[in-house]
Amino acid sequence: MSTIFAFIFARGGSKGLPKKNALELGGIPLIAHSILQARAVGAIARIYVSTDDQELSEIAKKYGAEVIQRPLELASDMTPEIEAWKHAITQLELKGEEFDIFLSLPATSPLRSIADIESCIGALDVDTDAVITVTPASRNPYFNMVVKNEDGNCEIMNKSSGYSRRQDAPTAYDITTVAYVLRPGHIMAGKGVLEGNVKSVEIPKERAVDIDDIWDFKLAELIYESKKRG
Repeated sequence: MSTIFAFIFARGGSKGLPKKNALELGGIPLIAHSILQARAVGAIARIYVSTDDQELSEIAKKYGAEVIQRPLELASDMTPEIEAWKHAITQLELKGEEFDIFLSLPATSPLRSIADIESCIGALDVDTDAVITVTPASRNPYFNMVVKNEDGNCEIMNKSSGYSRRQDAPTAYDITTVAYVLRPGHIMAGKGVLEGNVKSVEIPKERAVDIDDIWDFKLAELIYESKKRG
């Protein structure tokens, strides 16, 4: 049986929504939603939070996760998150910790279900390098998304597509932050999430909200409260 470690990568700083990862949704800090969801999946052996922030470290420990101290140079807005992934894996390797499957559960997607996580884990087979989550896009680059040319005029993003009806265009999807599932070796080889053989698990929009700013947070609150009321 494969050993699965879950990771939540949460910086203390956030320009779009200050102290985002510690904000409470339904009385529970955002970061804690991911921890509690991971704890509910029986296949997950260990749960780690990688953070540079003392408050987030304390929240992580309170809700049952182990903490990996992230260096400040890996906690800026400009740092690709995969570098934090590599750091976490390296820290565990130095401690002799071995695992087969790397599962990232970003704190910004608190509305995911346990079944969503389990579906993502189950989708990683021997022929797959990474599993991502997607949700149907509101706009389509083949039909109603535009770019501005040098004159400032708008052009359809894919001019050669020739689609005159949205229904005829290929279905487009947004990548969500519900979950990422990879093998540690794929990450350490320096390969990106979308390199190699990548599968996707489709998530309905009401569980795919990615909290980046206050309006995303307000939407998440509405959906969360609606679910509580049944």
